[in-house]
Amino acid sequence: MSEKFDVIIVGAGPGGSAAAYSLAKMGFNVLMVERGKYPGAKNVMGGRMYAYALNRLIPEFWKEAPIERKVTHEKLTLQGEKASFTLDFMDEELREPPNSYTILRGKFDQWFAGKAVEAGATLVSSIRVDDLIWENNMITGIVAGTDRIQANVVIAADGAVSLLSEKAGLKKFDILQFALGIKEIIELPEKTIEERFNLASGEGAAQLFVGHCTKGIPGGGFIYTNKTSLSVGIVVSINSLIEKKIESHELIRQFNTNPAVAALIEGGKILEYSAHVIPETSRSELFTDGMLVVGDAGGLIVNSGITLRGIDMAIASGVAAAEAVKKAAQENDFSKQSLSYYEELLKRDFVLQDKETFKKAPEFLQNERLYTLYPEFVCRLFHRLVLVDGPKKRAFDELLEESKGNRIQMFLDMVRGMRSL
Repeated sequence: MSEKFDVIIVGAGPGGSAAAYSLAKMGFNVLMVERGKYPGAKNVMGGRMYAYALNRLIPEFWKEAPIERKVTHEKLTLQGEKASFTLDFMDEELREPPNSYTILRGKFDQWFAGKAVEAGATLVSSIRVDDLIWENNMITGIVAGTDRIQANVVIAADGAVSLLSEKAGLKKFDILQFALGIKEIIELPEKTIEERFNLASGEGAAQLFVGHCTKGIPGGGFIYTNKTSLSVGIVVSINSLIEKKIESHELIRQFNTNPAVAALIEGGKILEYSAHVIPETSRSELFTDGMLVVGDAGGLIVNSGITLRGIDMAIASGVAAAEAVKKAAQENDFSKQSLSYYEELLKRDFVLQDKETFKKAPEFLQNERLYTLYPEFVCRLFHRLVLVDGPKKRAFDELLEESKGNRIQMFLDMVRGMRSL
C-alpha cells in the first residue's frame, strides 16, 4: 500500500472510530486499521456505555445503534462472608435523555466503524501494526508487515497496552499500574432477565458488587443486562492479585457461585469468556511530533468508585483529536507544539477535568478495608437490625455496638474518601 493518507488511525474501537468519523466528515483522507477480523473482535469491556459523549457526536444515536438495554436500575451489592446487602436506585430523570446503555462490543464497534466508513474513511481489518515511520524526528506513518504507509498524522487508538505509545516514547508499560477485568457472557431468555432484575421490556440494570467477591483484593464484580444475555465479571488490582497469589479464574468461579450472583445467572449458558487490562493508574503522554493518543491507549479512564468510565472518554478524546488535526492541517504544522492543542481541548472538556477531579481515587480505592471491613460491617449491622430473638436495641445503639473498635479508623477513611471521591 503506497498511498499517502492525511491521517492513519490505529484501532477501530470507540476512540478510533470517533476520530475517523469526525475527520472523514471534515473531508480528510482517513485510513483506519484494525488488528481484529472486524471492529470489536478483540475489544473487551464490562458492557456499559455512558451516552453523553456519543450523543454529542451523533444525536439520538440509540435510534440506530445496536444498543442492548437502557440502564434504568443502578444496583450496588455489598457482600459479606455470609450475607449481602443490595441498594436499588431508580430515577426518572436518568431515562430521558438516557444516561447509559449496555452494549456488546462485537456489534457496537462494527456499527460505529461503519458510520466512519459511511462518512468517507477507509477501514482495513486484520492488520497488525509493527512500528512507526520516523523522518527528521517526526512520526510520518506506520509499518505493517512489509507495508510502509505514510500520513501527516498517526492517531494511536490501540488500547490499554498501546504498542504505538511505547514506540513513540510516550509511555512505559508497567503491569502494576493496571487492573485486570475478566468477563463472561451468559445467555438467558429475555423474559427471565427481566423477571430476575425487575425490569420492564427494554429496561436494563447495572449491578456492582463490592466485598467478599474479590477476597479482599481491591476491585469488584459486575453484572450488566443485555437483551438475551448477561455480562458478568470482576475487575481486580493486578498488583494485589500477584501479591496474594490468587488465580484470576478462581475469583470469577467463586463470584459466580456466590448466592447473590448464582440466583441471577442460574440456568444460563456461557457464550464467551474474555480478559482485559484496564489502565486505572497508567497514563501516557498524549501527543508528540506527528502523533496523538486517544482512549485507553492514553490511560483516559476514570474510576470514581461508583462509575468506571472508558468508552465515553475514548469517544470524546477521539473527537478532540480530530479537531486538533484540523487545526494542524490549516497551519500545515504537525509538530508536537502544534498538536498540543489536543491536550488543551481535553482540558476544556470533561475528559481531563474528570481525570483531575478523581486523580486521588485510584490510591484511595486500594484501601483493602473497603472490600473487607465495610461490606461485612454493613451486613452485620443489618443482621442486628432485622433479627428478632429477644429485647431490641435502638438502631443507633446497634450501630455503636457493631462499630466498636473501628470507629477512629472508619472516621479517617471517611475523610480520605470525601477528599478522593
